[in-house]
Amino acid sequence: METLLVLVGLIVLAIPVTIIVLLVGQARLRGRVEQLEARIATLSQRPGAEDQLPIPETPAPQKPTEKVQVKPAPWSPPKVQRAEDPQVKSAPEPKEPSSAIVFRPERIAALGAWLRENWFYVVSALSLALAGIFLVQYGAENGFLPPAARVAAALAFGIVLIVAGEFVRRKFGDDETSATAYLPSVFSGAGLVTLFGGILSARQLYDLIDAETALAGMVAVALVGLALGWFHGPLLAAIGLIGAFAAPFAIGGSSDDPTWLYGYFFVIAVLGLGIDTVRRWAWISVLTLFGAYSASLLVVLSSPLTEPGYLTCVAALALIATATPVRRIWPDHTGPMISEMLKRSKGAPWPEFPTRIAAGAIAASSAILSLHWADSAGEFWLGVCLLSGLTVALILWAKNARALQDVAVLPALGLIWFVLIHGLDNGAVMRSFLDTYAETAEADYPMVITLLVALGTLVSILAAWRSFAAKSYPVVWAGAAVLFAPAMAIALEVGWKPAHVIGAYPWALHAIALGIFMVGLAERFARVDGENRMRPALATLSALSCLAFACVIVLSSAALTIALVATIVVAAALDRKFTLPPMSWFIWAGVFTVTLRLVLNPGLDWANSAPVPEMTLVYAAATAGFLAAWWLLKPLYRPVAALLLESAAWATGGILLSLLLLRWLEKFGEGGADYSHWGLGLLSVIWLLLAYAQVQRFALGGKLNYVRYLLAVFFAGHGVLRLTQALTDANPLINPFADPVLGPPVLNTLAIAYLLPALAMGLSAWRITSMPSRLKQASYGLAGVLTAFWLGLTIRHMWQGAGGMYEGNGVTQPELYTYTMTLLVIGAVLFYQSLARGSDLMRKAGLAVIGLAVAKVFMIDIAGLGGLIRVFSLLALGLALAGLAWLNRWAKMRHSPQGAEPLDH
Repeated sequence: METLLVLVGLIVLAIPVTIIVLLVGQARLRGRVEQLEARIATLSQRPGAEDQLPIPETPAPQKPTEKVQVKPAPWSPPKVQRAEDPQVKSAPEPKEPSSAIVFRPERIAALGAWLRENWFYVVSALSLALAGIFLVQYGAENGFLPPAARVAAALAFGIVLIVAGEFVRRKFGDDETSATAYLPSVFSGAGLVTLFGGILSARQLYDLIDAETALAGMVAVALVGLALGWFHGPLLAAIGLIGAFAAPFAIGGSSDDPTWLYGYFFVIAVLGLGIDTVRRWAWISVLTLFGAYSASLLVVLSSPLTEPGYLTCVAALALIATATPVRRIWPDHTGPMISEMLKRSKGAPWPEFPTRIAAGAIAASSAILSLHWADSAGEFWLGVCLLSGLTVALILWAKNARALQDVAVLPALGLIWFVLIHGLDNGAVMRSFLDTYAETAEADYPMVITLLVALGTLVSILAAWRSFAAKSYPVVWAGAAVLFAPAMAIALEVGWKPAHVIGAYPWALHAIALGIFMVGLAERFARVDGENRMRPALATLSALSCLAFACVIVLSSAALTIALVATIVVAAALDRKFTLPPMSWFIWAGVFTVTLRLVLNPGLDWANSAPVPEMTLVYAAATAGFLAAWWLLKPLYRPVAALLLESAAWATGGILLSLLLLRWLEKFGEGGADYSHWGLGLLSVIWLLLAYAQVQRFALGGKLNYVRYLLAVFFAGHGVLRLTQALTDANPLINPFADPVLGPPVLNTLAIAYLLPALAMGLSAWRITSMPSRLKQASYGLAGVLTAFWLGLTIRHMWQGAGGMYEGNGVTQPELYTYTMTLLVIGAVLFYQSLARGSDLMRKAGLAVIGLAVAKVFMIDIAGLGGLIRVFSLLALGLALAGLAWLNRWAKMRHSPQGAEPLDH
């Protein structure tokens, strides 16, 4: 029975071999038929050639100028047709074949067409590879042969396939014009897969060899495959790679520690990249990396305990993907960078293929390493070491690779994210850090924070070294140098809260140390650059930021705001002294931060409850600091910073006055900022001043204007809301339960609630010359309406007092008469000013007010007034109208070209 089964197994193994033999014969026959047809077509064009049609038994040699049109394989690199005629200019060859885009639509279509025509080659190779693997598995399942014999049989079968492939290649050829095209690749590729499968079986199924021996054997097979790949076509590389990556999963078996498989996948990746670095098929490299990353992921998903090996393999794949395609120990990628494609002009070259493959591998490895969650302290430090090592490698090891400068940012950002997320989510190291002094108050100082800050400083030092040595983008490298270490410290502050464990002052010393380092870096940049101040300015900005960060850690809320204002003044002074235009960036950020603190956090709520001297000191210091910085920048051309400082000074000064009034008035009444008409009016002034500050900054232009629009609408919306509340719910004229009016006539809380917002809108519209005309007119209109409303309430308060403001108390005759006279006086003033200034708009406004007074007299006063008051009301109206008529005629005659007529005639 066993003999019969062995015989059946041999028959199964012979099936794919028989198929290939038949395919060889059929392919050779088809080739001879095609040559015969071509020969007949050539002879048929000659006169009298119909009688002479020899049938060649061997392919006729082609003349040098003749070419047989053969459809190329989809993975073949584009070939340049060379003209044999010396008078015909040959097409220029591309300097770098690897610069072509790999997965173009035409290549994908060609691959589909090739697979439809030659699918049997793929099936044949798959059958042969599986035959060798299943031979071992069959022996394992049935126990026919001892384990060593089974492995030896698989290895022997693989060697036979490779020898057969080499024999066919040497005897009949393997190029696309040969009848035996692709067959050597089929045999040799299946043989390589069988050899890998045999070694894997010896390790995984039978444990005949240890992991080191298995890796050594696979390295040897990979070297054989590398040599074969240099002589065969890409089909061999594809078959070998796919089979090699799939072999561990096809064989099965179990292992207590499959970490060694990552070494196996790494060897296969080296094999694939090594083949492609000589033959330049490009897509083989893509297939190699895709298979290596995918296979490694499958292993770690099935065996989570192998995560350290997985992370190490991923980092190593990025390094070999960088070095192998350019065949350099020290990478020297030339051409444009990936980031330069963002501003690529039409016709500009694309990054070379080695650049793209390296950038893709580095991006994939950086993402995997930074997003991986470390379950233990060892895994955390492994992730930190791998990310920082990859960053350092791209800075030092790839220093000659101009095209890879930008990808160094990927592992650097990944390192910061890795540290941040393990702090926010309480990773193993974070928990150990928090528990340092929980049980033992005299425990050793935890060095984890200091080590991470030192690591960030090391990366900054290396980036600064690249900036000194760089021929291109030195300022960008300088920016990376001054940003990375502070960014690492900020990530630790946000995620780890070191001050809660080691104390505020020790943690602040780390920030001060970074500031000192940045000062030294600024000095070195200044010594080298001379009059070029960009790099020293960047380092100075970073030093100021580090000092501000230290202030954030140790100072109270009020002291921190003052310290931030001081840094703004220092930045302006440095710009004034050394001409450092980038200081405007720090001033911009500083103004934004200080305004945020003054308004939102701790903001107006803190200002309404803090001691008045402390509140006054903070807002007065901010106003004075903005004005001082504005004055320092006045001799320089800094339009952005100057406008920001000016608008911030106006807004902060107005807020200070409003808050002082608010805090002073709170002593006299029961109402406050949220309930009284004067409190709501003052709050509306604050928000309106902030809105007009954003309107003034519209003149800066740029894409940030959209943000300014939103802020202006947000601030103005708050101001209008508070003002609406003051005009309705808190208005003593409408609500009998509203807070009473405080103060004497005219100089009372009505002026604060309604006249002050009107003045804020009117003065802002007058001061901001760049304000859109529609907005300016709307501001003037609202200011006029509020002023008229305040004037009416003031007249009522003058006659009724604080207790009679409610409209239900009626209107007295003197109050009604006062309204009439006030309207006549306002209309007369507007009318006179219109004549003096020649303003038609003011003349119409004056006439409208006078018309309103006339309508009031005839429709309200005649019915509401009595006695002498009615007489005086009509008398005043008549005399006023007569006087205005005389004034109008006199003005017209004075401006008449014929001169003025005497008025006594």
